[in-house]
Amino acid sequence: MKTLITIATFVAMTLFAQLLTAQEINKDQKIEELEKQKEYIIQTEKDALKKEVEKINEKLANNKISREDAQQNKEIVAKKRALNIENRIAIIENKIALLERNGVEVFNSITKNEINKYTVFGIDLREQNKKEIPYDKRTTSSVVMALGFNNAIVDGQSLEDSDYRILGSRFFEIGWAWKTRVFKNTNFLRVKYGISYTSNGLKIRNNKYFVENGNQTVLEEFRVELDKSKFRMDNLVIPVHFELGPSKVKETENSIRYDTNNKFRIGLGGYAGFNISTRQKLKYKENGNRIKDKIKKDYNTNKIIYGVSAYIGFSDVSLYAKYDISPIFKNAEVEQNNVSLGLRFDF
Repeated sequence: MKTLITIATFVAMTLFAQLLTAQEINKDQKIEELEKQKEYIIQTEKDALKKEVEKINEKLANNKISREDAQQNKEIVAKKRALNIENRIAIIENKIALLERNGVEVFNSITKNEINKYTVFGIDLREQNKKEIPYDKRTTSSVVMALGFNNAIVDGQSLEDSDYRILGSRFFEIGWAWKTRVFKNTNFLRVKYGISYTSNGLKIRNNKYFVENGNQTVLEEFRVELDKSKFRMDNLVIPVHFELGPSKVKETENSIRYDTNNKFRIGLGGYAGFNISTRQKLKYKENGNRIKDKIKKDYNTNKIIYGVSAYIGFSDVSLYAKYDISPIFKNAEVEQNNVSLGLRFDF
């Protein structure tokens, strides 16, 4: 009987020793596999970085981005890949520590539970929850405001001989504009469009004011001395400009954005719309009384307004000019076209 117990104990100890040896071999194999994964991670991230740099160089060669933007993009992708390597290697190191501390069976049980936690019907929920980083907002919007001097180009007459005061004649514009990037991978060319309210004022000199004579509108001398004579057209227009200029690339974990702040820009385009109001304001003294006349009427003005405009500036402030191709008055013997020059602000 003692002999049988001794034999059974020997066999059990032998099997246990073999099991421990097998587990140690299995653990060593697991650790070796994890070490190989570290090498694979480094190589795949390097290969991905190489492809990204090649794409940036291709854009630079095709003049789709500037040399400054190319260098910034290279620094961004290099930093991203370096962090990827660091984070992914840290995950492998933690797995190795977990394996060495707990052994193969516990390690397999923990990793299996982690997989089952994030898997439903064979679908890895971690992959499903990954969100693609938006490359850029293709369209942005802003408030546009402009103000400055206004006058009229009269056929056969210089501005020095104009019936309108240069300093007293002013324009104002306020509106909402959208800006859309034209090309997918560069922000050098944008289309800026929107809707604006514009007010073009003409301060009349030489004691004159506008009078309707049938289908003609002409300047005539007023019966008494005028303190003020001003003519104003209010319009609603749709401006469209092609805007050119460099921009700075800003990348975060959640987005890639183009920033035009503190950058040079130029816009070329035009506008079209319609006249919504025309009025004349007169101030004078008659028979000892101070009188203010505000006359709102048609004055034979063109209802359809269209013209060309341009701006050039830095950051959000630009020098702004616009010219109405459509004459101020219909059926005029001498055409007059509104012209404006001032400052434009894009907030």
